[in-house]
Amino acid sequence: MKTGLVLEGGAMRGMYTAGVLDVFLEQDITFDSIVGVSAGALFGVNYLSRQKGRVIRYNKRFNGDKNYMGLIPFIKEGNLFSTKYAYEDVPRRLDPFDDDSYKSSGVPFYAVVTDVESGKPEYIQIHSVFDQMDTLRASGSMPMASKPVRIGNREYLDGGISDSIPFEWLSAQGCDKLIVILTRDIEYRKKPMSAALTTLCGIKHPNIAARLKERHELYNRSVELLRQWENEGRAFVIRPSEPIRISRIEKDPHKLQTVYDLGVNDGNECLSELRAYMKG
Repeated sequence: MKTGLVLEGGAMRGMYTAGVLDVFLEQDITFDSIVGVSAGALFGVNYLSRQKGRVIRYNKRFNGDKNYMGLIPFIKEGNLFSTKYAYEDVPRRLDPFDDDSYKSSGVPFYAVVTDVESGKPEYIQIHSVFDQMDTLRASGSMPMASKPVRIGNREYLDGGISDSIPFEWLSAQGCDKLIVILTRDIEYRKKPMSAALTTLCGIKHPNIAARLKERHELYNRSVELLRQWENEGRAFVIRPSEPIRISRIEKDPHKLQTVYDLGVNDGNECLSELRAYMKG
């Protein structure tokens, strides 16, 4: 019996996921396989490096730096997050990521990316965070807010474009039980993206634009199917107990902490049910 963990993205809503994962670390709750999308991948790797508190710590410390995130790196690099600052300086020097512990965890971790040319998802195993930082960066590179990331001879963008909640994929990899952490509350349903934005995106990336046009339908269908799996006992879903009202690029440390604390509280609240599900 294999148990898999699925981590939805959502930019700074990922503070919620970080809170739940820190509860898992405290309680020594483990999984056989993990897949993360966008912020779910970028923040989720800290669970396998066993660095409790790192995600909320470095986001509270650096998000307010205009050279780390925002208009300045977007103007200079075409990326909302500075590639050097956010993906090199912070994890290697300013708040070091423990890649050795990550690699020794023995748990396969996959990041979802979207192929720019085809518009289809790919699921890439992250063997080393430092060696594959570009893959993680691609998973979190939102269209029109980031340039595509080249890996080999292909270009990639945010995995959430093509598979926001990859529970079906992880199930197909042989996981009998799934734990899914969402960053939207139970009432949330995605609305269509602005036609002007999808048209603008389509100038350079027509298949990405096509995905974005139908993303709300695919996402909402995925949510409904996940509800069905949850009712059938095929998945255990942890979702925010109240709507998360936070900017995708939130800089306010207090607001970040509030979302993280919600994740901690919800994670603790569901522990007994989660353990029963995993043992059943």
